[in-house]
Amino acid sequence: MRQRQCGDDAMKWIFTSLLLTLFAATPAPGQEKLPPGIRIHATGPAPDFELPDIDGATTRLSGLRGQWVFLHFWASWCGPCRKEMPAIQRLSERVDAGRLRILLVNTAEDEDTIFSFLAGAAPDLESLMDADGEVTETWKPRGLPATYLIDPAGQVRYQALGGRPWDEPPWLEFVESLPAAPARN
Repeated sequence: MRQRQCGDDAMKWIFTSLLLTLFAATPAPGQEKLPPGIRIHATGPAPDFELPDIDGATTRLSGLRGQWVFLHFWASWCGPCRKEMPAIQRLSERVDAGRLRILLVNTAEDEDTIFSFLAGAAPDLESLMDADGEVTETWKPRGLPATYLIDPAGQVRYQALGGRPWDEPPWLEFVESLPAAPARN
């Protein structure tokens, strides 16, 4: 009898352990499986800014509401930034530009440096110039490169610190799976 009770207790313990393991391994709603290096970064509304690009046109972040924004802080002297930029160029060729706006923000470099680098690495990408570094300081990335994904409502949702092969699975699949903006009336 005592042996049977010990066996029942052991089975209960094993069953409970398995349930807890299964529960811990199942993502909660909104906690989808993310590619390596991407984390949920729900910090609220994206800090707004307005910056010029290398052609002199200005872009205001809040003016991009209604689509996802891939906001990427970079510099040409940053090794991981240099390595990652061609992957971002290829990502831009694969995703619908009406659904995802890829926006680069160069940190404190001059127009000639930015233009020379992008001409070879990512000629089709738009880069804004944060010449005085104020926008970068407002966003406070912990290093470069730093990428933020901002939802169509203007809320920061995800962050990636360091370079990523954005044009390869699972990063490309993640970006392509971002939910579409709700239809406007």
